[in-house]
Amino acid sequence: MGVLITVLAVFAVAGLVLLALSVRNVQQYEKGVVFRFGRLLPDIRGPGLRVIRPIGDRMRKVSVQTEVLGIPPQGSITADNVTLTVDAVVYFKVIDPVKALVNVRNYPAAVSQIAQTSLRSVIGRADLDTLLSDRDHINAELKKVMDAPTEEPWGLRIERVEIKDIALPESMMRSMSKQAEAERERRARVIAADGEFEASQRLTDAAATMADTPGALQLRLLQTVVDVSAEKNSTLVMPFPVEMLRFFEHQSRETGGASDGWVTHRSARRPAAPAGVVIPEPATPGPAVAPSLSLSGERVGSNGTRIGSRAEVARERRDNWPTRKDAEESLKG
Repeated sequence: MGVLITVLAVFAVAGLVLLALSVRNVQQYEKGVVFRFGRLLPDIRGPGLRVIRPIGDRMRKVSVQTEVLGIPPQGSITADNVTLTVDAVVYFKVIDPVKALVNVRNYPAAVSQIAQTSLRSVIGRADLDTLLSDRDHINAELKKVMDAPTEEPWGLRIERVEIKDIALPESMMRSMSKQAEAERERRARVIAADGEFEASQRLTDAAATMADTPGALQLRLLQTVVDVSAEKNSTLVMPFPVEMLRFFEHQSRETGGASDGWVTHRSARRPAAPAGVVIPEPATPGPAVAPSLSLSGERVGSNGTRIGSRAEVARERRDNWPTRKDAEESLKG
């Protein structure tokens, strides 16, 4: 009786061991591939408790989750001969566990090598401006290059490829900063020039409107005076029309003007000579001396006396002309 119990206990232990060896737990994110004496079985085991033969069968579990693989920095030369360092990240997943186990050994390492070579190849065909401004196009092209050797032969799907960082040399960064600064300065100058052009057009229209309405110019002048006086300055600047200066210049040219521009010749005021009497022409006076300004603000006449107003200057000039008595005495002599 004791021997029978011992045998039953041995069989029970052996059964439990065989059951433990034949039961496999497959997670929801995994697929089970069974090899029987090294030969692949066509059935792929899904998630749950799966039973295999304890002797001769071996199960390999393959994760079908999306895996993230970082690409180490790669030195490359762009199409316009710029040396830079680029690193990227690859997102991929297994879509065929059989091909991932049978056709390639250590598929994460294989994907890493494919990503490095593809990254250098794509960077070498693009120029620096495209690489910096159109990364979406570079990422799509890199994904397309990596899909060809991985999806069909290896059962892997490249879901996404992104360039993380682009390291440029210091000299290239300085050159790009200068270029960006020059571009912004050019835009600022163009905007300022456009503003000046529009302002000139508005001023031209305003000038045409004021030319049609003479009173508008006077109103504008008064408005300018009001604007200037509102600042509470002690000095008031009055605009002087250029046309008035041109009028004075035209009058001075017509009259011939004295040397100082204030007193003209008074030959029209000379008295008429009696009949039969010839009054000689007075001697041509010397060059008129323009009244000078002293430090006190007074004017100095030809005889050295100080005169102040324009009337005194004119009177002093008139007194120096020869009179009728002087002319008769010159005739008698």
